[in-house]
Amino acid sequence: MLDSRMVQNTKTISDEHKKFLTSIRNQNIAVTISRAVLLIAFFSLWEIAGNLKWIDPFLVSQPSRMVKTLIQLYNEGTLFRHIYVTCMETIIGFISGTLLGTAIAILLWWWDFLRRVLDPYLVVLNSLPKSALIPVLIFWIGNGQPAIIVTALMMSVIVTIISVLIGFREVDEDKIKLLRTFGANKLQILQKVILPSSVPNIISALKINVGLSWVGVIVGEFLVARDGLGFLIVYGGQVAQLDMVMTSIMILSAAAYLMYVAVSYIEKHYMKWKQ
Repeated sequence: MLDSRMVQNTKTISDEHKKFLTSIRNQNIAVTISRAVLLIAFFSLWEIAGNLKWIDPFLVSQPSRMVKTLIQLYNEGTLFRHIYVTCMETIIGFISGTLLGTAIAILLWWWDFLRRVLDPYLVVLNSLPKSALIPVLIFWIGNGQPAIIVTALMMSVIVTIISVLIGFREVDEDKIKLLRTFGANKLQILQKVILPSSVPNIISALKINVGLSWVGVIVGEFLVARDGLGFLIVYGGQVAQLDMVMTSIMILSAAAYLMYVAVSYIEKHYMKWKQ
């Protein structure tokens, strides 16, 4: 009698769990479809507004004109080169800024005196417009890709330091005291408690750095590049080809979104692994 009731309860729980999973799946499908419909509606309205002269196609372009520009760049053989250059610079700056920022955050956590000394300087550097330093970087590093990559790095490194360091300091002190009670040294505490507990903060810093790295690269390309999407934007503005400007912006938007999706994919799989 008892066994039959347990089987019935287990079946009920299982059915409810299946309904819950189905509901979540349906919600995710609805969200995806809504996003697609919204995007299609936006571009359709944009195209119609240009055709009916509600807006000036010369000033704001149109989806059809951007497609023609995209085909033109492809036929010229320059489209993928510009995309590759900008993406490569962004990825290098993104990874370098994240790794360097995390390493400095570990150093500041390890040496608390140094953290207290540098804390106000970090606040000032975080508030400082990094683009103001680009002319100085050009003189220091040279007029080329290294200056662009360093600009992307500068955009993300300070934010990474602050975000990761905050995560380090929010780790439960009781866990640290417990490890110290068992004779753990500082390196073991870092490996066993601090870093694992701070992974969500590091992933949050990654998500922020995606946007900051793209901003740094594009600003750098505005000033010193001869290739890349930022160069296309500047060149299009100079020769009054605003279709090229808008096409480059749309490509940038798509690339930044894909990079954000990649970071979210890492976060999702980390959470599954942790469970």
